[in-house]
Amino acid sequence: MALHVSLNDLIKARPQRRLTFHMPLLILALIVLLTLFGPMLTTRDPRHAETEAALHPPSEAYPLGTDALGRDVLSRTLWGGRQTLSMALLATAITILPGLPIGILAGYYGGWWDRLLMAAMDTLLAFPNLLLALALLSLTGTGLQQVALAVGIAGLPAYARVARAAVLEIRGRLYIDAAQAIGANSRRILVFHILPNVRETLLSFAAVSLSWAILNGAALAFLGFSGDPSTPDWGIMLDQGRDAFRAAPWIALPPGIAITLTVYAVNRLADAWQDQTSRR
Repeated sequence: MALHVSLNDLIKARPQRRLTFHMPLLILALIVLLTLFGPMLTTRDPRHAETEAALHPPSEAYPLGTDALGRDVLSRTLWGGRQTLSMALLATAITILPGLPIGILAGYYGGWWDRLLMAAMDTLLAFPNLLLALALLSLTGTGLQQVALAVGIAGLPAYARVARAAVLEIRGRLYIDAAQAIGANSRRILVFHILPNVRETLLSFAAVSLSWAILNGAALAFLGFSGDPSTPDWGIMLDQGRDAFRAAPWIALPPGIAITLTVYAVNRLADAWQDQTSRR
């Protein structure tokens, strides 16, 4: 019987577990809303430089201050969220779309399928994730799409491995043998018996992959691989605030806090989801 955990299951959980779920959900919802609608609330162009207002501390005119070029940090943080999160979502999709079928095929069919696919994944796993992403960027060039592609491919082998392990665990269950005994074909077994039972594990690891993509995408932007340095991006802002951090910490703190809170919220939601699943 397939496991299913809905939002209502989490909401109706005991108070301490409800807090574990509600707090990160509130943080993540706030960040997403600010990222989507926040730029509409500010009239300042995140790229516009006002040299006379350079390194202006937080004030009524500039709530989060300005950077070394006089650009509004609040506007750049809000617009930067769109850049960073869209990159992370694209990278996660690039990880999951091929990683899921690779893991399922290897885990369910075994044999030469398993050996071939896992040999390819193990080859990628031999490289540290960030190093693999850097190697891919050296071939594809810099830019948002290139960073997303590099981060997505670097996360692919881990997701495929997790999907394979989850399928292997379910494949040996008695109800799978029973379904095969009554003549169910492989497609029906995968769709109706295996996928529903590995869904929670794969969704939880997808959230981990998303937080990994946020961190590593920001790291690559920090290193200068995301293209135009004038583009508002949390990783680029961290790099630009590094040199002036002692004199103007308000440049780097907002994007740093935004990255930290986003990754924390995503990971805590994944933990709450997995915890609720294990108790059913």
